[in-house]
Amino acid sequence: MDHRDLPEPSSPRAVVIGGGIGGLTAALALHRQGVPVTVHERAASLEPVGAGLALAPNALRALDRLGVGERLRTLAAPYPAIGIRRPSGRWLARTGTDAVEAFFGEKPIAVARAAVIEALVDALPADTVRTGSRAELVEPGDARTPAVVRTAAVVRTADGEESADLVVGADGIRSATRGLLFPHHPGPRYSGFTTWRSVIARPPRPPFAAGEVWGRGRLAGVVPLADGRVYVYGAALAPAGARAADGDERAELLRRYGGWCAPVPELFASADPARVLRHDVWEMAEPLPAFHHGRVALLGDAAHAMCPFQGQGACQAVEDAVVLAAGVHPGVDLAAGLPGYTAARLPRTTAIVNGSRSVGALVARRSPFSVLARDLAITAAGLLPDRILLNRATPTYGWHPPALSGARAG
Repeated sequence: MDHRDLPEPSSPRAVVIGGGIGGLTAALALHRQGVPVTVHERAASLEPVGAGLALAPNALRALDRLGVGERLRTLAAPYPAIGIRRPSGRWLARTGTDAVEAFFGEKPIAVARAAVIEALVDALPADTVRTGSRAELVEPGDARTPAVVRTAAVVRTADGEESADLVVGADGIRSATRGLLFPHHPGPRYSGFTTWRSVIARPPRPPFAAGEVWGRGRLAGVVPLADGRVYVYGAALAPAGARAADGDERAELLRRYGGWCAPVPELFASADPARVLRHDVWEMAEPLPAFHHGRVALLGDAAHAMCPFQGQGACQAVEDAVVLAAGVHPGVDLAAGLPGYTAARLPRTTAIVNGSRSVGALVARRSPFSVLARDLAITAAGLLPDRILLNRATPTYGWHPPALSGARAG
């Protein structure tokens, strides 16, 4: 049967392509609005790719809208301060998390990515997520047609083709959905950085201060997690696709960071080599013309992949999901709010993509003079009152989510 002959959905329903944090958050937000939704995840399970995850105040407010924020707070390890050091160990700048809470009403928290995935799945109906299910967009549909004669979007799975009033493309950096909607867009480009991530289950000398160490063209980060675990990561300039010559990425970390201040070398040395993840960083340097087309919306990395240097990648995907669902109203075509979704999200995420790239440019400095100038500027900024520093973060951290009006809204 030609997909053009598929019947319209008998009742308004949505399909999400991709079961990562953005896709699952979108599914939960739509569920809270009373919309039946199915998530197709091509992986055989929802075992998350990643290690730890920072949730800033803006994302926590959005997760509170969905009823899962408090659960995640109980799973986070408290840490008193965050800051930046030199490889020698000297602090360049440091801010107490109590000051962040006083200014924004929330402390940033760090949790295992698996905990976020589990919290989102547990809040969804049991049959929502279909793992091992590869889905691809076939037809984006026409959202401009009056609802009574609307043209549905079409998604193909192993079970055949199915129609939907709304499709959410949350299929990541290499999004096939984005490629179908915007075939002439150049897509993401390599940022110049590669990253390593791991969780240390039994760190050698807990507890550790949270923060980053900035060197020449590379950084390392340490974030305490619950149960005494520590999330560690590194980012360094490297050719795209490069890997450790001997295949041992833990050894590569020690080659790059072994001479840095404690506890960076000790933590990297205690990592399980099989659990050190390495990924190149790709970013959407050229913004998309829109985050929707027809009855299809893009969110997260599919819409605005960014460098990790502001810790906002997952946070912006969470924001996307809540804003998208807030435009869905009972009795109204599910796709009617998509132009408003693009209008709300495209300028904001473009600014954050650009801001993350700017921070990355500071990390990328390698000449002694430019590194010294950078470090002096960070030190000078660190001497300013907290309210001045935190005010600079207000455009990002100060965001508040729209209300959800559906039958199940939290």
